[in-house]
Amino acid sequence: MPLLSSKEISVQFGKGFPTVIIGERINPTNKKDLAKELRKGKFDLLKKEAIKQKEAGADILDINVGAEGVNEEEILPKAVNIASEVTELPICIDSSNPEAIEKALKVYPYKALINSTTGEESKLETMLPMAKKYNAVVICLTYDEDGIPNDPYKRFEVAKKIIDKAKYYDLSLDDIVLDCVVLSSSVDPSFTNITLETVKRVSNELGVSTVLGISNISFGMPMRQYLNLSFLSMAIANGLNAAIVDPIQDNVVETILAADFLNGRDEYGKRFISYYRNKVKK
Repeated sequence: MPLLSSKEISVQFGKGFPTVIIGERINPTNKKDLAKELRKGKFDLLKKEAIKQKEAGADILDINVGAEGVNEEEILPKAVNIASEVTELPICIDSSNPEAIEKALKVYPYKALINSTTGEESKLETMLPMAKKYNAVVICLTYDEDGIPNDPYKRFEVAKKIIDKAKYYDLSLDDIVLDCVVLSSSVDPSFTNITLETVKRVSNELGVSTVLGISNISFGMPMRQYLNLSFLSMAIANGLNAAIVDPIQDNVVETILAADFLNGRDEYGKRFISYYRNKVKK
């Protein structure tokens, strides 16, 4: 099972373990103030967002600095180390720029998660050897050169291809996490079941950990938070191991903890009750 580390904290996820919460808030998309700071090489807002997410219950922090005018190869390594230092949480290095990812991996002294690659041959040939070289875990999305399949069977076939390629590069299956791809149900209501069926098959038949970017499900719809929370519970029930979410939003962490308890991933509700007691004290 994937095991990420930082200075003081280790996070393990996989079948039977509680759902891992990956905080998504450090991303300058639609955040003008954060993008402005990153362009200037400043990190005050990044530090605040990192700390807030840890306090809300995040297990891992996703760090994305991609914005117009931001030199990712310079800024991403700094952002990764700063977020790690102020929270001591493991880091998910998020970029579409392989050079920026490698520069961040070179300076990050712990085991990181890379977000992400796809089943496209050219991308696998770049990212899988990099993950092996730096002892990192890599997220792989279940689509390839033919696009995102609207069929759980085809997504499952892409997943198997990714695993075969990982074995070719001598990567442990513990260092692969499959993203079964969330698309907006406002476009096609069948997208929900396609994703959930893929998660279930990957979990049950391949034994590889899974992750989803939850909020994509509600894009284009009103009252998005309710759709996100409902989908989150459904995904956990189908075997989801890690969720990329905003932990600060109301009821996100509570929904994950409740779903874990009800699905037998929190023995006697110890984690759920501990969270409740801490919340009461605050």
